[in-house]
Amino acid sequence: MEQQPIVELKGRLLELLKRDALKKGNFTLSSGKQSSFYLDGRIITMTPEGAYLIASIILEALKRDKPDAFGGPTLGADPIVGAVAALSHVQGVPLKTFIVRKAAKEHGTQRRIEGPQLHKGQKVVLVDDVATTGKSLIEAKEVLDAMGVPVIKAIVVVDRNEGARENLAAVNLALEPIFTVQDLGV
Repeated sequence: MEQQPIVELKGRLLELLKRDALKKGNFTLSSGKQSSFYLDGRIITMTPEGAYLIASIILEALKRDKPDAFGGPTLGADPIVGAVAALSHVQGVPLKTFIVRKAAKEHGTQRRIEGPQLHKGQKVVLVDDVATTGKSLIEAKEVLDAMGVPVIKAIVVVDRNEGARENLAAVNLALEPIFTVQDLGV
């Protein structure tokens, strides 16, 4: 299967986000903020087409950055990480992945980072579906920093433009959104 140009992939992804993931009404976000819209990224990241589109777009960015691994905070990053990992294998550029738990497991290995072992000095990229304040990405970065694993940047499908970019910049982490809410017409 031949890879479509990124601009076409982004165009189709934007259509899906507008049609299926964007909800209007009164919502309380995980940050506690009230909002007149909600963006349910998992509606897209957990569909075959959405997973493929997002994985294709993010994989191209990762090929440029050449990280040692990529991953992100559970639950938003989980389907993205799986899709990008599978596509990276198919394209012959396999990438190591990880998921950052909200808290360490209380059983088994009691790990906070799931996936193949990360080692001090390995460079990683964080991914997530939607960023509002960037809190979950910052928490993931703190866990990785404590391990001596530097984070190159964070990629999200949509930045709500409600402080994530600024909050991440304050901890020396650049945010690279595929889209902002303005792209969705909000």
